[in-house]
Amino acid sequence: MSLNPCELEIDLFCRGLRVPSAVSLDGARGLRRTRAGLGSGLDLVIPTGSRLKPEIWMNAPVVETFAWTSPYVLAGTPTAYTVIDDRTGDRYPIGIPAQPRWYDRLTSRDVRMSRVGVLQGTYLGIYINPICEFWGSDLNCRFCTTGQNVASAEAAAKTVEDVVETCWAAREESGVTFVHLNGGFQGGRALEFVAPFVRAIKEEVGMLVGVQLTPERDFSRYDRLIDLGVDHFSFCVELMDPEWFARICPGKARTLGQDLFFEAMEHCAARLPRGAVSGEIIAGIEPVSHTIDGIERIASTGAFPTVCIFRPTIGSAMADWPSPGYDDMRVVMAALYDACRRHRIPIGLAPNIEVSLVVNPDDAAFLAPRTAGFYAYEAWRRMMRLIARPVFNRRLAARARSAPSRRAA
Repeated sequence: MSLNPCELEIDLFCRGLRVPSAVSLDGARGLRRTRAGLGSGLDLVIPTGSRLKPEIWMNAPVVETFAWTSPYVLAGTPTAYTVIDDRTGDRYPIGIPAQPRWYDRLTSRDVRMSRVGVLQGTYLGIYINPICEFWGSDLNCRFCTTGQNVASAEAAAKTVEDVVETCWAAREESGVTFVHLNGGFQGGRALEFVAPFVRAIKEEVGMLVGVQLTPERDFSRYDRLIDLGVDHFSFCVELMDPEWFARICPGKARTLGQDLFFEAMEHCAARLPRGAVSGEIIAGIEPVSHTIDGIERIASTGAFPTVCIFRPTIGSAMADWPSPGYDDMRVVMAALYDACRRHRIPIGLAPNIEVSLVVNPDDAAFLAPRTAGFYAYEAWRRMMRLIARPVFNRRLAARARSAPSRRAA
């Protein structure tokens, strides 16, 4: 029996995708490490044929060892790709997004824009601060590879001008509405560091801005960023069980403590509209029951859970760990949607934001039983999207109208 779109997404995350050398990826975004610890693959677009959600974006593992024996194989040409399941013969049409032309453009400092930020799904991801202070020590998160990116695949230092010019190009040429500014531990200085970037993007470009940094104890710094116009905060809790958290994220456990993630999340959730804060958790390392507990705790704060399926990324300390099983991950993602439904989290409201590195909560609607509660929640979400549209239009308006200088490559 064929998988539905979200089931296919989950199985591809768990098993990966084989890309034969004869299959051309000409014009595609290509394979690159993204600005995230669990990203390394090929962005795909899975059409759903449903009004519920027309397409699902995902980043399929293709280079990790477990993907070499995947039953899924890519076939076709740049005009018509198909994923074939060798076990059943099922064929799934998919799209592979093209690499945008602005990737090869230069900022006014002669920095290639793809070394400033890249598309992750439909949004712009920028690793904003210097290399994480945990990197290269026994404090590093065991699954993470972001430290291998800085100064190799991307610029070691990014100025406000670099970021603003790249945001302009992404908005004008790719229709990007959301930029995600993330970074590693900076000894309690990261929120102050990111403030000039937030101010410039909101004033000069007019994009929705998300910030994902390790939590800090001075919550007034979050208030300042909210005043500057931050639209979204996300907190990488990673693991719910304290023992697993300390084992996999030793720097976070020893320096910050798990409780601080939830305290900062709750503070920001109380200041921003419901659903404007998220808590990120990794599925496939600790027992599934703990992951579901984490989903429930995040949703109970009024934040939405973002769930990454663990990927044993090449170069990480966990590169030899097994990829999680499909059955367990399906249970987790069904629980993700159910928690958002029960806690009335307004998922999927913001325009043109599809995250390819996770199973989005609204992706998981394809897993939910069609009960009265399901239809009531989906009707409420449609109504909320209509109500939110003028709000997002206002927040997408630049406060200053002059475009920065931009150069061709």
